[in-house]
Amino acid sequence: MVLLEGMTLGWLLIVAGAVLLLVEVHSPGFFATVPATVMIALGIMLLLGIDIYNSGWGAIVGVSAAIIAGGITVYAYSRITPNESPTTISRDSLIGREGIVTKEVDPQSLNGKVNVSSAEWSAHSTGATIPAGRKVRVVDSEGVHIVVEEVA
Repeated sequence: MVLLEGMTLGWLLIVAGAVLLLVEVHSPGFFATVPATVMIALGIMLLLGIDIYNSGWGAIVGVSAAIIAGGITVYAYSRITPNESPTTISRDSLIGREGIVTKEVDPQSLNGKVNVSSAEWSAHSTGATIPAGRKVRVVDSEGVHIVVEEVA
């Protein structure tokens, strides 16, 4: 009877782990992979007849297997994750970058447009009017626009 209960719990853990893996595949970044692999490892141990609840050595083996399964999963995750920075750009991160004026920029209005890092930003200049096609550098950001100066 005890063996049958262990087998049932083992299968339940394996199925629950598989469901969590499917959740992770459907919604990457949900971080369900580590508990899923731990559940599958513990389920397999129960199916093999290792008593991880009532035996001292079984508990040690179960905890060790869970730590190893979790560690391997985290290592595998780190290997397949790209080492790229996020592609989002905030206006504060633009300071010091160079761009091209796409619509004339002057110091009095926000009608000017500058293309910086493949995005178009509203801009005004620090001094003189800068015609379209000129190269500029971002020197500040204010509210929802940037402040630029012409690059010599």
